[in-house]
Amino acid sequence: MSEAHRSWIGLGGVPPWDNARAHAWERRLHWGMIGVALLSIPALALEQGAQDPSLKAAGRALDWFVFLAFSAEFTWMLRLTSHRAAYVLRNWLDIVIIVSAAANLFGFESEWVAIARLLRLALVGLLMARVLGSLRKIFTPSGIPFIMGLAAMSLALSGAGFYWLEPTVHSYADGVWLAFVTGATIGYGDFVPTTTASRLFAGLMVVLGFTLFSLVTASIAAFFVGEDEKLLRREMHQDIHKLRDDIAQLIGDEERALRREMHADIRQLRTELAEIRQAIQETRRDKH
Repeated sequence: MSEAHRSWIGLGGVPPWDNARAHAWERRLHWGMIGVALLSIPALALEQGAQDPSLKAAGRALDWFVFLAFSAEFTWMLRLTSHRAAYVLRNWLDIVIIVSAAANLFGFESEWVAIARLLRLALVGLLMARVLGSLRKIFTPSGIPFIMGLAAMSLALSGAGFYWLEPTVHSYADGVWLAFVTGATIGYGDFVPTTTASRLFAGLMVVLGFTLFSLVTASIAAFFVGEDEKLLRREMHQDIHKLRDDIAQLIGDEERALRREMHADIRQLRTELAEIRQAIQETRRDKH
């Protein structure tokens, strides 16, 4: 993904021309903010699926932590950057995350329950976009094992989530199967989310599963395309070396021919000089 594309989707980070301190702090906060973003998943599960008030309170506390962490990071980076307007434009996704989290925390759901639930799901999706955008460097042919591992771990955790949230799922294996058919957008119909919490979780799984399946497919395709590119590069290097050898040989031939011509001209010039000297000497003798 190019620098311009990352800016369009709000993941531009610090501008390349910004000061060194801003770039240093961005690197320091990188992995910490990924961890903060991932906390939005258990926060959603606890608030929507837990029956125990203490667990719901824990989910609410996680929401507050995510909101405060993103607000603090954005404020701190605005203080450090030398180009605030450019930073805001390149990282508009952070503003959307902060506003969405604030709307959820400050009672928006009390009046518009359905919209609030969609907002929560959208917020988690935005945070996952932030995480995936931060991990963009691993989405290369060499990152295929990591992506496969991430997909397997997501499937395992999602299976546990459905086993916990969905009352019609009676085993962990059924939860994993429901997570797979949901994330792959197959939907055989043998298991269907029936509660509000499991439906919200299923919506999140569709977004996450579609993203992961797309990344796995793209990475495998990139691997084979990369092999073709390597072969093409090797052929190009061989052609370049051959062309260099031909040029060197041509230059050598031209240089040798030029030297022969120069030597012939020098010999001719020496002969002419000798004839001139001889003519001068004869002229002097005739005068005497």
